[in-house]
Order: sequence, then C-alpha cells, then structure tokens
Amino acid sequence: MGRVSEPALPPADYGHVETLSPLVRRVLAHNPGPFTYTGTGTYIVGRGTVAIVDPGPDDPAHIAALLAAVAGETVSHLVVTHTHRDHSPAAVAVKAATGAEVIGCAPLVLDDLGPRADAGFDRTYAPDRVLADGESVAGPGWKLTAIATPGHTSNHLCFALPEERALFSGDHVMGWSTTVIAPPDGDMTAYMASLRRLLDRDDAVYYPTHGAPVTEPQRLVRGLITHRKQRETQILTRLGEGAATVPAMVATMYAGVDPRLHAAAGLSVTAHLIDLRARGLVTEQGDGWALAA
Repeated sequence: MGRVSEPALPPADYGHVETLSPLVRRVLAHNPGPFTYTGTGTYIVGRGTVAIVDPGPDDPAHIAALLAAVAGETVSHLVVTHTHRDHSPAAVAVKAATGAEVIGCAPLVLDDLGPRADAGFDRTYAPDRVLADGESVAGPGWKLTAIATPGHTSNHLCFALPEERALFSGDHVMGWSTTVIAPPDGDMTAYMASLRRLLDRDDAVYYPTHGAPVTEPQRLVRGLITHRKQRETQILTRLGEGAATVPAMVATMYAGVDPRLHAAAGLSVTAHLIDLRARGLVTEQGDGWALAA
C-alpha cells in the first residue's frame, strides 16, 4: 500500500480485538509508519464461523493476537485484497493453524526496489481459489462478494458485506490519506475507473486496511476523484511553466509533504502523466515530459 502524507499517529491499541459492528471485529498489527499509518487492520467477519480479511504481515505477535481473537471459532476463509507484504503474508501461518481456505486476489509478484520496497509484493501468497469480480464466499449470516478495483495494484479486490452495507476497501480507499499509484503495475486510469465504480454503490461504511472506518464513503470517494483532478491540473500547469521532470514537479506540488515521501509522490505523478499521455494531453520527451502540441 502507499500514502503521500504523514499525519501525526493517534494512539493505537495493538493486538486487541475491537468490535466495530455486529459482524465485524478488527485486530491492529503493530507495523505503523509513513505508508501504513497506525498499522494493518485485519478484520474478522461473522461469529462462530468467520472469515478473516487481510490477515496482515508475517509478524508473530500479530498472528498470535489474531488466533487468540478467533479462539473457539472456525475460520473458514482467509480473504486477501492484494499481495503487498503488509496485507497477505500472515495467511501462511493462520492457514496452518486453522485449516482455512485462502481466497481472494490473484497472485502477483513484481520486484520493488523503490520507496515501497519495505512492503513490496508477497512471494509466499498461494491462494486456494482466486475470486473473479462478482464471486462470493459465505458463512452463517454473512457473505463477502469480490469487487475488482484495479489501480493501486492490478490484482486489487474490495469485498462487499451486504448484510451491513459495508465494503472492505483494502488500499483502494484509505481512512487517512490518498493511495500511491506506482507504475508499472499501478495504473491511474484503472484507479479512477475503480473509484467511479464505487460511486454507483450504496455502501454505508468502508473498512480500509489502514485507518479508521469511513462513515461517509460516497463523500470521500467524490473527494478522492476531485483531488486527483486537482493533481492533474497542477501537473499540466507545471508543464506549462516549464517544469519537465517528475522531481521538478514534486518539489513544488508536494512542498509541504515530508521529503521521505517525495519518491512515492513521484510515482503517483508519473502515473498521472502516463494517463495524460494516453489521453493525448502530454508527450514524453527523453527523460522529461511536455504538453502535447
């Protein structure tokens, strides 16, 4: 996952179960940081027979806390939104302990030596079943339906819980900042289309893997779309002013952002430029960019 701002981290209760609704509980992994906010939120769906959404990093303390949270219950499914290492690696240990079926997104492994190398792709992810868009799994009193939302990664899925009009939004929609779109796998065109797809839904709450529940999801999604359009306008303006390289654009556009996040911001700027090029608005010229003639 990826973010382009670093607010002060609020207090967090690691390793304990937080009840969010009749069907949803959360256990927070102790992996806070500039890209993960307070850490990875792993969700437990249902009662008695449960699914676990985004089991989290390969952290023994988090795995132990998660298994303690479901003690006495049957874990039927481990559901994965995408394969960054802060989301899926704990599936190996939790499956070994519970016998649960690993389902969700397709496997995806790319080399990542950039600003998200700390949480690149999970090479251990081996799903028992890949869910296509619209496919579901269910347990007593709950159903999770896959919604293809490529953009942050090409294999990203959200999962709808219709019993509570809830959506587990993974890293597609976050609870604290905007998502970094990192080419070559991250795709701004796909990301914007996925956001617009969510606008057609009537979800009442989003449960992101990083950040608090989103209780006005449509408002937030509209804001994210507006934010990306504003970034697009900034890029076109900077090109018109003579800035030709991504670092030159980032220096101005993200002047108030922690410099440690500038490389990640540059990835999102590049994703915007690729999208603008596909629409015929900019051209790539050597190591730089220019407005299309």
